[in-house]
Amino acid sequence: MELDIIAHPGSLQASQAHAQEVEAAGFGSVWWTDSGRSAYLAATASALATDRLQIGTGIAVAFPRSPMVTAGIAWELAASTGGRFVLGLGSQVKAHIERRYSSEFAPPGPRMKEYVESVKAIFRAFSGVEKLSYEGEFYHFSLLPSTWSPGPIEVEAPPVYISAVLPYMSRLVGEVADGIHVHPFHSPEYVKDVQGKAIAKGLARSGRTLDDITFSCPIMTAVGDTDEELSRTREHSRMMIAFYGSTRTYSPVFEHHGHHGLSDELHGLQKRGDIPGMQALITDDVLEHYTVTSNWNDLAGKLVDRYRDLAPNVRVTSYTAADQWSNPAWREKWSQVTATMRAAG
Repeated sequence: MELDIIAHPGSLQASQAHAQEVEAAGFGSVWWTDSGRSAYLAATASALATDRLQIGTGIAVAFPRSPMVTAGIAWELAASTGGRFVLGLGSQVKAHIERRYSSEFAPPGPRMKEYVESVKAIFRAFSGVEKLSYEGEFYHFSLLPSTWSPGPIEVEAPPVYISAVLPYMSRLVGEVADGIHVHPFHSPEYVKDVQGKAIAKGLARSGRTLDDITFSCPIMTAVGDTDEELSRTREHSRMMIAFYGSTRTYSPVFEHHGHHGLSDELHGLQKRGDIPGMQALITDDVLEHYTVTSNWNDLAGKLVDRYRDLAPNVRVTSYTAADQWSNPAWREKWSQVTATMRAAG
């Protein structure tokens, strides 16, 4: 089992240097996020600086970009990496899509389904397999003169992953996607019991099996060899869970473990600006459902044991390593974790 890393883009030079360090440390993939900077530009910088590392967007915001624009970028990245690029897409939330991007959001589920279908139709048209012809409710594509097509490439079309939390979008993974970006705020039980069942329904519709889907699972870790290190990293995870859990859309992740009403309480405290109060609601019992706590020597084994039976194809991703990357000692420790996980198979 390989360990991946989530990273936030900096300057193109910084993103390139980071990708080189991540590859040297033995990580399997770097997943760039759309945040204040473009995930696609960071992926491009990474492509020019690495040889082995899988490069992906985890995630790129879908709806503000035309599927034709997204498909074209992904196609070039697949070609330039020799097939090492994975296109990861997410819907973001209504406020950001409508008020930050001035784009259409609703209905996000059906819109995402058509988005992925049309991207894949465009891939087929680029490769010359079929003429471009996609007609949906939200997207329509029928024109691709040869002058405006990048043409076939020597590698397969890039896989397309969708970020999902709730059953509807999880089912879409099984229907139209090649993988799922699990949310950092999750438990293996929720993924298997809720999302896994929804994915299975989608797979039945598309005539595929779970072997056709990759689960990319970002993990919050609280790791350290001293009480001070463990306490500091646990509190960081506690705050992240409180932050994500305050989004009431994600309340089923709490409810699956019996924490009913917790999301509403967190939301109320967030509106009042009571950050310490939010953190206090994430008890140690809550924390352990969504965080892996360990010393450094045992971390690799705990990650493998926690996720190896989740699905046939699982990629475990560190959600916190990037925050610790400036410390050379921590980089070395993460490198040892990647080596141990790879050796474990």
